Amino acid sequence: MDMERRDGEDTQEVGEEGSYTDLNARIVDQWVEDGWEWGTPISHERYLAALSGDWSMLLTPTREVPHSWLPDDMRGVRVLGLASGGGQQMPQFAAMGAECTVLDYSERQIASERMVAEREGYEIRCVRADMTRPLPFDDGEFDLIFHPVSNCYIEKVLPVWRECFRVLSPGGRLLAGLDNGFNYVVDDDEERIIRGLPFNPLRDPSLIPAESLPEWGMQFSHTLDEQIRGQIQAGFHLVDLYEDTNGEGRLHELGIPTFWATYAQK
Repeated sequence: MDMERRDGEDTQEVGEEGSYTDLNARIVDQWVEDGWEWGTPISHERYLAALSGDWSMLLTPTREVPHSWLPDDMRGVRVLGLASGGGQQMPQFAAMGAECTVLDYSERQIASERMVAEREGYEIRCVRADMTRPLPFDDGEFDLIFHPVSNCYIEKVLPVWRECFRVLSPGGRLLAGLDNGFNYVVDDDEERIIRGLPFNPLRDPSLIPAESLPEWGMQFSHTLDEQIRGQIQAGFHLVDLYEDTNGEGRLHELGIPTFWATYAQK
């Protein structure tokens, strides 16, 4: 496997089809076409509820984001939805009066954002870009970043936290959903521990055979050091956090957390 590595960046597999992030973008496009839960836009009724102040968002599978994590008045707040395409969160931010930008690498997720904006009659800036590269935004351009679980699809996390810190204004908020890595150590039935960590198929291609890639995409485990300490290393201070489960399956039934959500501030 030919690799290209630059200090502090992902290891990118280089070939005729591009990097692993290019591959993941195409896989997500297919998931959206197949009716993926996280690629299904909110309804008109849900948008109307958000207009009246009744909003509900997820960073992780089941637990709703506390209302206290957002400013009391969202009017004019500059929000970046980072890897947050799909027309689920940004429409609600727009309904609350925020100035919204969404960045996603999936063309279908971006298309869903544009569809909902046109349907409901609000403006949104849609940017198709790879978040493993420097973000195409100015320093201090945003007041809040909303980043649902997606770091499991990239190899290196710290560069993303550093870019988030750069593009946030002083006092800006980073709300992030994070996979804690436990899902990668168990078998498909979530009954036996069968793997160690880290889980990195770029280093060990046998972890996700080629025939399984369309179902799972290229995924990576990350540690507390990477996910939470990494935010602190990037300059953030941690304000609040909570845990969540998969929402289904044996680990969920046993109450074993597999996700974190964090609220950090610049």
